[in-house]
Amino acid sequence: QVQVEESGGGWVQPGGSLRVSCVASGDPDEKYTWAWFRQAPGKEREFVGVISWSGEAPNYADSVKGRFSATRSSDYQTAYLQMDSLKSEDTAVYYCAAGTYYSNFNYHLASHYAYWGQGTQVTVSP
Repeated sequence: QVQVEESGGGWVQPGGSLRVSCVASGDPDEKYTWAWFRQAPGKEREFVGVISWSGEAPNYADSVKGRFSATRSSDYQTAYLQMDSLKSEDTAVYYCAAGTYYSNFNYHLASHYAYWGQGTQVTVSP
C-alpha cells in the first residue's frame, strides 16, 4: 500500500517563501511522477505543477510559473515544491499527488494520479 505524506506549508507574508515536501512509502522501486494541486475555499481543485519520473522539464500552471519550482530526489520517492514570491491568491490547501506514469496530455488532471497526500495549508497574508 503506497502512502504519500506531505509536510511544510504554513503562514507567510506576501513576497515570502515556503516549501512543501512529499514522501512516498510502500514501494521503494517505483519511479513516481509528482504533482501538486491546490484548493482554495469555495473553488475547485486546480493543478499547480508536475515533475515527471522520466526527466521532462517540470510543468507549471501559468499562475505560478516563474515563482514555484518542483524538484525530486534521485530515487523518485521524495519531491519538493518550492514556492517563492508568494501572493495572497496562493492561499489554499496544497496536495501532493504521485503517479506511476507520465502523460504530456493528462498531467494536469487529478485523475492521472493514484496516490495523494493529506493536504497542507498555505496561507499568505500580511
